[in-house]
Amino acid sequence: MSRYNETTKLEQLVNKVMGVKNGTTKPSIHEKFASNRNIDIGAILTYKLGTILQICLIILVLFGMGKLVSFIDSYTYTPRWANVFIAGFFFTLLSIRSRIFSPLDNTRYRTTYEEIIRPKWAPPPLVFPIVWMIIAVLRVISSLIIWKQMNQEFLVLPLILFVVHLAFGDTWNTIFTVERRLGAAVPVVILGPWLSALIVTVIYWKISPTAGIILAPSCVWLTVAAILVFRIWQLNGREPLYPLKLTS
Repeated sequence: MSRYNETTKLEQLVNKVMGVKNGTTKPSIHEKFASNRNIDIGAILTYKLGTILQICLIILVLFGMGKLVSFIDSYTYTPRWANVFIAGFFFTLLSIRSRIFSPLDNTRYRTTYEEIIRPKWAPPPLVFPIVWMIIAVLRVISSLIIWKQMNQEFLVLPLILFVVHLAFGDTWNTIFTVERRLGAAVPVVILGPWLSALIVTVIYWKISPTAGIILAPSCVWLTVAAILVFRIWQLNGREPLYPLKLTS
């Protein structure tokens, strides 16, 4: 009984940190509109504009962080570790809560994963927030290394590409977890989070092999996630690989 309580407390803590909710989600597009095969152009434009806006907002914050660090550096009495602490806090917030900059609904619902048909090898729901917490730590460490290597500049190409990667992941979460568009989620997870993770890791590695190695496990995990998304799509009706136009 005590072990069950400990597991429950751990699950609650992990879900709270990662912002995972137990609320109900929208019915899957396949269940609601199985006979409809029209592409939803409006949804595609919404995803693109939402992603672009999120990227622009975070880039603006990167610019502001650079100004803040420069301002702090202008005071000689400021301890040397102050900038590192501020940068570390910022990268932590960005790695865990990048979705606060997204205009799309990026609520992390666990019920989507629990209610759909999954392959036998699929990890239990609790594994995902735990793994993402670990990856968040790796992102913070690797990004701090890059930040130092780039003379403590925030508005630099490697970190901008990192921001793009995070935005792609948030948009994919909207498509899969919130709207349950299992078909559209397949190409998006491959061309978005997975591919951008590989690019960011390679860029990080070229600047600092240590940073690239630290970030590499995220590519492994996203590879597993992409395969899992593909199998879920196969097991749940194989709806078209694009967002379906909703009809009443």
